[in-house]
Amino acid sequence: MDANAIPTDAELHRLAIAAGEQLKANRLMLVTAESCTGGWIAKMITDIPGCSEWFDSGVAAYSYEAKQALLGVRPETLVEHGAVSAETCLEMVSGALIASGANVAVAVTGIAGPGGGGTDKPVGTVWIGWKRRGGYPKAELFHFAGDREAVRRQTVAQALHGILKMLTP
Repeated sequence: MDANAIPTDAELHRLAIAAGEQLKANRLMLVTAESCTGGWIAKMITDIPGCSEWFDSGVAAYSYEAKQALLGVRPETLVEHGAVSAETCLEMVSGALIASGANVAVAVTGIAGPGGGGTDKPVGTVWIGWKRRGGYPKAELFHFAGDREAVRRQTVAQALHGILKMLTP
């Protein structure tokens, strides 16, 4: 999947269905922890009838306070590394599993724009993390192109693609 291709609604729906099929086949439940996508991953999942068989919950945590209270992100992590960092993403994905009954988690944190970017973290910088309960978290850095909608669409697609990659033998 081209990381900078702007996915259509149909493509996002197809990815969500495929992720759901893998989760259901493996008898796993998913939790989402979203910052820059504001719940868009959870929306794509819950657009699918019957998703309650494999979707546990979703958290949209934008502020530092929400990331700390809802996902267990440590204040020192946010101060030292910022919200858009591997460290924060890894704590978000781990915290989502701790706070839920799910077996699989995905977390996203990034700068969707149009403002908020800088030299070290330009607009389009996104960290996506995945974790299975009992396993080690993984976070991957992406640099997406386009406007706010394009960055967010690409983030949702890559998050779902990563779930598929994690669960497909």
